[in-house]
Amino acid sequence: MAPTRKSLVISVILRSLLFAGVCVPGAASSWAADAPDVIDGLNAQLLATMKQAQALGVQGRYDALAPVLSKTYDIASMTRMAVGPDWEALQPAQKAALTDAFSRMMIATYAKRFDGFSGEAFKITEVTDRATDKMVKTQIVQSNGKPVPINYLMRKSGPEWRVVDVYLDGTISELASRRAEFTSILKSGGPDALIASLRKQGDRLLSGS
Repeated sequence: MAPTRKSLVISVILRSLLFAGVCVPGAASSWAADAPDVIDGLNAQLLATMKQAQALGVQGRYDALAPVLSKTYDIASMTRMAVGPDWEALQPAQKAALTDAFSRMMIATYAKRFDGFSGEAFKITEVTDRATDKMVKTQIVQSNGKPVPINYLMRKSGPEWRVVDVYLDGTISELASRRAEFTSILKSGGPDALIASLRKQGDRLLSGS
C-alpha cells in the first residue's frame, strides 16, 4: 500500500527532529554519539580554547571548557573510584562536596595546561574494545611533529559514552595517581581534609600560580 500524505509528513518531521538533535522517544540510544565522536568534540573545544588562550585568561578558559568536560567525563564515577572503599562510609553531603571539588580541580587543570596555541593538532589513532569499555587512543601532534599520546578509557553512562580514566603518555593512569593521593589524605585527615585539599588545588590553578 502506498504511504498516505499524512504518513509522509510525519516521517519528514521525525527525521528533521532527529537531525536537529531533538530527542524522539525510542530513538535516543541509536542516535547517541559513539566514543570517538565524544573525544572529537572534546578535542575541537580544546583546540578552539587554545587558540584564544591569551585573550581568555585562565578563568575564561575554565568557563569555555567546563561544559564540554562535564559532559565528556563521568566525574561522579571517577570521584567514587578515586576515593575507593572509603566512599561508602561518607555522608551524602561529603560525597557531593568531594565530587564538586574534584570537578572544579580537574577543569582548572585543563584551563591551566592548555594555555596557548603554536600549531598543535589532535587526532584519534585507534579505538579498541575492552569488554564493556572502549579505549580511545589519541595524539597531540606538536608543531615540531612530535606526537604526545593521551588515551581515554570510556564507559557507557546510560546511552552516552563518558571518560572514566585518562592515560597520560599512553600508560600513566590519572585515576591511579589520584587514588594514591586521595588515600594518603584520607588516612591522615579524613574526608574534610581531602575536600579542602581539592579546593585549594583548584584555587591555586585558577589564580594562575
